Amino acid sequence: MKRIGVTGHRDIPHGLHAHVRAAIHTAVLAAVRGQEGGVEALSSLAAGADQLFADIALACGAELTAVIPSGDYEDGFSDPEELARYHWLRKRASREVRMDYPRSTDEAYYAAGTYIADHCDRLLAVWDGRPARGLGGTGDIVHYARGLGKPVTVIWRAGVERP
Repeated sequence: MKRIGVTGHRDIPHGLHAHVRAAIHTAVLAAVRGQEGGVEALSSLAAGADQLFADIALACGAELTAVIPSGDYEDGFSDPEELARYHWLRKRASREVRMDYPRSTDEAYYAAGTYIADHCDRLLAVWDGRPARGLGGTGDIVHYARGLGKPVTVIWRAGVERP
């Protein structure tokens, strides 16, 4: 089974959304096409890039693995629509991996991100190229995956700033 993971920003600028969606779709579809044994998509199901990736992966026929950073993870969703999307995606996951953290902390996010990097064959990164804003952010996970020698596909557009 081929495994593809995601790391990415929660806030994707509106003007970049179509580009990110198309690039994720292309990458997931390429992984699924002709892959005997199926494709596993690993995501923490956070708002933004993670949920977009999970939606596309399921639509393309991949099996979803939800990597949950902490026991209180869903308490961090302030937008009711994003929380509903998280619940919907989590119910559709074939497998769930829960990090051993009771509270959502930077360490919990880092653990979930490194788990995804450790267990994927390719990492998709919806990333502006800038340093992480806190431990476990997208930049940290990209650097970690590259340190492992994992292929990382960065999805962004030059000159686009994130909020």
